Amino acid sequence: FGPMDARHEEFVSLVAALLHASNVELPQRLAALATHLREHFDEEDRWMTETGFPARHCHVEEHDAVLHSLEQVQALLTNGDSSECRRFARELARWFPGHAD
Repeated sequence: FGPMDARHEEFVSLVAALLHASNVELPQRLAALATHLREHFDEEDRWMTETGFPARHCHVEEHDAVLHSLEQVQALLTNGDSSECRRFARELARWFPGHAD
């Protein structure tokens, strides 16, 4: 599905940018990823609802868990903890291929 593939490519690019960001760039890169994730997940939920995707509930739960982690990482980064932000980016890169499958 072309629009979903484009969203996924954007996600991969944003995670890569976060992985390679300097400490100064981290807040901006995380904010860009946060905006993307909220839009991406809302859009996917609409698509799954419209098409009667059988694993929608499980997929949405994973999205919710990512958003919860994102909020925690944003708070930590605001307080100067960049290590969790970098760990979050690595975990997203590891998680995504299985999630997308």
